[in-house]
Amino acid sequence: MGLLRGVARTAVVAGTATAVSNRVSRRQAGRWADQEQAAPQQAPPPAEPVYAQPVYVQQAPTTPPPVDMDTKLAQLKDLGQLKEQGVLSDAEFEVQKNRILGQ
Repeated sequence: MGLLRGVARTAVVAGTATAVSNRVSRRQAGRWADQEQAAPQQAPPPAEPVYAQPVYVQQAPTTPPPVDMDTKLAQLKDLGQLKEQGVLSDAEFEVQKNRILGQ
């Protein structure tokens, strides 16, 4: 008898909860319907298009930090090795050498 009584009690509780939940849902749906009928049916005014404005960021001109003579000599040495290996032509070597020396 105990098991049957527990199952019956669960069924009653679940049924009551379902009935209450359905009634609350219906009442709420009715209120929303009343509000929609009471409110005038006007279309919202068309929104004006929003155009993104370009953002201009002015950056300070960047100047490379001064390079000390040891660094320049190391770069020239590496450049000379590339020329000897045939990676750089004479013209490319001169352009890069002038860039390093700042001429």
